[in-house]
Amino acid sequence: MSKKMGFYAVLAIVFGSQIGSGIFVLPASLAPFGMFGIFGWIFAGIGAMLLAFVFADLCAKFPQTGGPHAYVQHVFGRTTAFFVGWTYWLVSWTSTSVVVVSAIACLNPFLGKYQSPYAYLFLETCLLCVVTWINCKSVKFSGEIEFILTLLKFIPFVVVPAVIFQKFDISNIRLSPQYADYSAADLATIVASMSFWGFIGVECATAPAEAVENPSKTIPRAIIIGTLGVALVYLINNLAIMGAIPGNLLETSKSPYVDAINLVFGRNLSMVIAVITSLVLIGTFNAWVLTSAQISLGLAQDGLLPPFFAKKNSNGAPYVSVVISCFGMIPILILTKNENLSEQLNYIIDFSVKSFLMIYGMCCLAFIKINLDSQKILKTIGGIAAFSFCLLIIATSSLQSITVSLMFMLSGIFMLPFAKIKEIKKIR
Repeated sequence: MSKKMGFYAVLAIVFGSQIGSGIFVLPASLAPFGMFGIFGWIFAGIGAMLLAFVFADLCAKFPQTGGPHAYVQHVFGRTTAFFVGWTYWLVSWTSTSVVVVSAIACLNPFLGKYQSPYAYLFLETCLLCVVTWINCKSVKFSGEIEFILTLLKFIPFVVVPAVIFQKFDISNIRLSPQYADYSAADLATIVASMSFWGFIGVECATAPAEAVENPSKTIPRAIIIGTLGVALVYLINNLAIMGAIPGNLLETSKSPYVDAINLVFGRNLSMVIAVITSLVLIGTFNAWVLTSAQISLGLAQDGLLPPFFAKKNSNGAPYVSVVISCFGMIPILILTKNENLSEQLNYIIDFSVKSFLMIYGMCCLAFIKINLDSQKILKTIGGIAAFSFCLLIIATSSLQSITVSLMFMLSGIFMLPFAKIKEIKKIR
């Protein structure tokens, strides 16, 4: 029996890595923008699809473990590939700590409102250990778990909006007075930047390429179909929620998805909602642990990280990479128990998104160069459009956010002495 992942497991990774906390909190963030909030999802979805085509094509050409750094290496060399790979690995598990905290926080109805923060830390650590075990068992097993979690999460994301639409009122979607003087272009870029948070992870399925059956065909199909599915889920769910709850109430909601369900079903389903929300986030967490371990595995196989990252067990799981990626989150989880530092979770998300966009931008440049050399004009135009999208979102960010993202990337200088920049035989 093959120990590699098939199409449906890879498709689950595409869904799982993108559908996370964004679907639960972004309707409130976008509510003040009225219909521009809906257009923001459409714009961000188009950008995500452009990037999906870029990564699908790159993976078809270079089906290598690690994803982005492997593509950049073919075009810009090993030094640039090291910094891209290092940033990608570091930001993958740093930002995932936010998902762990959110997954356990969703279970508040079971835990009680006044539980000690260290009770939450204990549960977060337990979740970390369980997901670590799943990913150490085998890559295929992790993919199968992700497929099951994806099936579970699609039940509410299909059924719930169908019911919520019964309360739909277009007059609930209106522009807040505080944004009345903004131009349409400014509003469009703001909401697109916010909405794109939900599409981070569009490239995740490329990371475990060598653990996938027929990766040059399986992964591109999964990325295109999966990202299109994610975009539709986001658009339908957000349209339903924004139409069901008046804008002035929605923008102050802490749990817009829960509030929309309560509006239709009443408040008797809070326990069910809590479990569903937690499972969605656990699925996202599992997908990112798998991805993060494959990133460091690919870097080690290419000699850009120490060779112990490339160690695998008898089932082909990169257990050292899994353990390091997972337990690197523990200090961040401990710090979030401090009330002041817990407020920095949004800050982590902000600079993580910008870091991911820088990585996506470098992959787009590699894609453009490859297709220019091959004189493939239509693909080149598509690559330029995807790169322009990344540049637009980064350009609308604060200078502080961009600076922190660059510092994140440059932290790789301290690991550079351990990287073998000269071409070497790969470790397999």
